[in-house]
Amino acid sequence: MANNRSFIVRLHGLGDSGPANEPIKSLFTSPEFKNTTWSFPSAPSNSVTCNNGAVMPSWFDVHELPVTANSPKDESGVLKAVQTVHAIIDKEIAAGTDPNNVFVCGFSQGGALTLASVLLYPKSLGGGAVFGGFVPFSSSMVEKISPNAKRTPILWSHGMADTTVLFEAGQVGPPFLAHVGVSCEFKAYPDLDHSISNEELRYLESWIKTYLGGTSPVICIGL
Repeated sequence: MANNRSFIVRLHGLGDSGPANEPIKSLFTSPEFKNTTWSFPSAPSNSVTCNNGAVMPSWFDVHELPVTANSPKDESGVLKAVQTVHAIIDKEIAAGTDPNNVFVCGFSQGGALTLASVLLYPKSLGGGAVFGGFVPFSSSMVEKISPNAKRTPILWSHGMADTTVLFEAGQVGPPFLAHVGVSCEFKAYPDLDHSISNEELRYLESWIKTYLGGTSPVICIGL
């Protein structure tokens, strides 16, 4: 039955590809993930401002590096990318999976897309996890967040040594979510740069399991 299986969609970061990230599958070894199906989509190629307009795989435009708490935001591009993620989730829910067993997770640009995708989804999901990410839209977007979406918990992890998406960009996440009314657990990693560690992934695995409730999740991971 659909409710007894998990479905993980991994959304890669800027300039990356989906297939290049398939090794992450080997890190999710708990029995709860034995029936997991993985999908590794690749972003469309777009001109990216922070890389002098070079065309590369990108879910939306990034205007500057490093990303700071006040960096410009490509809200229209983010909303377009959110539609892609929502379509993936919708397809699985239509097949019978409980939306409460849907988890969206992502790193860097994928973390920002994770946040937007979870907050703008019309239903409550199991959870969202942001790694080295940032808030990709302004406070004006808050009015589009449904009461159901506000019940989705967020895990936010950020490396304090990150020089690509600065730690300050991650620090604004929890107060933003508190203002929205969304529960957020924030974890800082003192020596971590702009990468995701096995320690973070192990914690992610245990964090997801705390929300499973006896059934397997649908998980979207963007690294």
